[in-house]
Amino acid sequence: MQQTLSIYLIGFAVMSLFHGALSDSFGRRPVVLWGVAVFAVASAGCALSQTIGQLVFFRLLQGLSTGAGIVVSRAVIRDMFPPADAQRVMSQVTIFFGAAPAIAPIIGGLLFVHAGWHAIFWFLTAVGVALWIANWKLLPETLHLGARQPFKVRHLLRGYWQMGSSGRFVLLALASGIPFNGMFLYVLSAPVFVGEHLGLAPQQFFWFFLFTIGGIMGGAWWSGRLAGKLPPQRQIRRGFRVMVAVSIVNVIANALMPAQAWWALPLIGVFSFGWALMVPVVTLMVLDLVPERRGMASSMQSCLAASANALVAGLLAPLVMHSTLLLALASMGLMSIGLASWLWVRSRLPTVA
Repeated sequence: MQQTLSIYLIGFAVMSLFHGALSDSFGRRPVVLWGVAVFAVASAGCALSQTIGQLVFFRLLQGLSTGAGIVVSRAVIRDMFPPADAQRVMSQVTIFFGAAPAIAPIIGGLLFVHAGWHAIFWFLTAVGVALWIANWKLLPETLHLGARQPFKVRHLLRGYWQMGSSGRFVLLALASGIPFNGMFLYVLSAPVFVGEHLGLAPQQFFWFFLFTIGGIMGGAWWSGRLAGKLPPQRQIRRGFRVMVAVSIVNVIANALMPAQAWWALPLIGVFSFGWALMVPVVTLMVLDLVPERRGMASSMQSCLAASANALVAGLLAPLVMHSTLLLALASMGLMSIGLASWLWVRSRLPTVA
């Protein structure tokens, strides 16, 4: 059963490399519509599966298709809006991107308890159908014919090589994606962290998600408010300062005393605030590094982030979730990778912002 999650994450990470590149060649709208349609069909297939092999197959199909909206939407935003306005819209998207991993377990748990596991996938099928209809009616094509890239293997490979070999691009992608796992690690470890370490009953788990979602929504909202008023590099610096300060306090507190909900949960919320404050700006910087291939840039960025999420979920979380101090140290370490990436870019390539 664990493989159903692993295969989904693998499919998501691999196909994220291609959604944006396809949208650069065939347009944003067709890729989004096909991706959402396949996701709805795959979700129905999961609900109807009779064997574990069938479930694994349809979960793979889900993973291969679900990244289309996430990847292409970033390119659509930058196609449509100038930098300051794009930051405001990207901040709104960040609210959903960050809140979804926290809300999903609540919805999934309620559906599982009251209607069985099949209901989870029927719910996702309904979501897919609703999203397809909404995008069919409301989503315009934002990539003009003259801006489309030729769909040739050599041309695509050259683009991937240019981005993958660019230290500026890779480090900016790491700066935006890796710190997220400093918070996501706690989401993955929530049953043990909240239930065992903090001693909260299942009906009290909502406090954890309340602080997490509240921090993300607050940081993303404030990032949108600062768009056009504060230089991008200063906004990123503020976000990292918040995460660094919280990480230090979190490690010290967990080293000196048993974790308690009254201080542990607010710290995670403030960390989430710092991440959401800076990530819309860094994401736009990644896209603007290659304005002629924004779809591919979004693909590469999503692939790196998804690969990191998969490694944290499959390897790191099981190793550290049984100790609050190890959780705090691992969270600080993940944030430090993003911070070091940003500092390297800023020191070696000062014109990036």
